[in-house]
Amino acid sequence: MRIVVQRVKKAAVHIDGTTHAQIGQGLLILAGFEEADSKEDLEWMVRKVINLRVFDDQQGVMNLSILQAEGELLVVSQFTLHASTRKGNRPSYVKAAGPQTAVPLYETFCSLLQEHIRTPVRTGVFGAEMDVELINDGPVTIIIDSKLRE
Repeated sequence: MRIVVQRVKKAAVHIDGTTHAQIGQGLLILAGFEEADSKEDLEWMVRKVINLRVFDDQQGVMNLSILQAEGELLVVSQFTLHASTRKGNRPSYVKAAGPQTAVPLYETFCSLLQEHIRTPVRTGVFGAEMDVELINDGPVTIIIDSKLRE
């Protein structure tokens, strides 16, 4: 599993010109899944996300987690995070999980996040053409891969 975490002042997902989901201060998470991902990967990633200290404390130091900052979460599926560009200029997505694997992983990831956060976890729509709008705060953008834990 690979994610891109962006600290945002606000973010939204629009589908066919209509706002599907939006958040205020919090984290926008772009999540990509591969066939080899397991529940262990999801649980590890959830722990990383909820404990990631990227929000400013009283002294302006990034020392607070999403829980401590009482921020919101928006999770958007993004199979292109597993693109391979090793050969040529056209990305290959063979490592990305197909919908039959990725949809349950995505839904479980969002459910596991919801178990830890007070505000509703907002989501995009798996497989839909989405316009993702955000105001990146900082900017703070972090890439985390569950296969690169050590």
